Amino acid sequence: MAFDLSPIDTVDHISKADFERFYLNPRKPLVIKNLSKDWPAYEKWTMDYVKEVVGDQTVPLYDSGKADPSKPINAAAAEMKFADYIDLIKETPTDLRIFLFDPMKQAPQLLEDYRAPKSLMGGFLDNYPNMFFGGKGSVTFLHFDIDLAHIFHTHFNGRKHVILFENKWKERLYQIPFATYALEDYDVENPDFEKFPALKGVQGTEAFLEHGDTLFMPTGYWHWMKYLDGSFSISLRAWDKSWAVKAKSLYNLTLQRKFDDFMKGNFREKYMSWKEQLAIKRANKAINMTSVLK
Repeated sequence: MAFDLSPIDTVDHISKADFERFYLNPRKPLVIKNLSKDWPAYEKWTMDYVKEVVGDQTVPLYDSGKADPSKPINAAAAEMKFADYIDLIKETPTDLRIFLFDPMKQAPQLLEDYRAPKSLMGGFLDNYPNMFFGGKGSVTFLHFDIDLAHIFHTHFNGRKHVILFENKWKERLYQIPFATYALEDYDVENPDFEKFPALKGVQGTEAFLEHGDTLFMPTGYWHWMKYLDGSFSISLRAWDKSWAVKAKSLYNLTLQRKFDDFMKGNFREKYMSWKEQLAIKRANKAINMTSVLK
């Protein structure tokens, strides 16, 4: 069995007024097919081009293994020369990914090849784009972004499967306490509803991104992504206008993250086991609350 998923709305173009009315203000995801077609990147960003631009710089790699409870959530599993990694994902399925690649530091010339969609909204963090690379079959675990930004995620050189959930489902998704990711013991593509009963009835949306497609993910949306081909993406981030969201972002990035890292470093497996048990307890409570409301 699978989650109850509906397709994400898809348009070729959209006006600012319609974007604000139907997607930004109600915080609803959207795929825009032609947003990147006037970027230089649309034609330039091939595997060979990014390989040439970045070259032999050593980059951290991440795999699909469960997070080590003693390490930060973004701890790398291995390292490799960027050029060698591109050669790998061009030819071979692999679960190795490059996470939060910073073009400002690694290849600033790439910054000339995209345009933030300021015709649709303001608040873009122009100096903080991130890129993501993955081999065929690699998976980004289910999570939401800690800074709670709106995200315009544009994909290149292949296909990517994306599943999104509203933040209101966080307990039912078995959110790990003091973190922004879910219990890693279930398969998002084929969840076991008997073992994880809180997942049954959770509603989400999905899309299959192709070269040049841009996914708008509103603040706080949970996302799971699978690379169907060796390919890569760039994420442009923009602040939500709400001061409550900004305050929560600041809390996540400072107090919550520091507390979680301290507890991991000092209590390791014991702390992680406690968090997982609490995630299950909260999920079961959420099921009971849903039953009462019905």
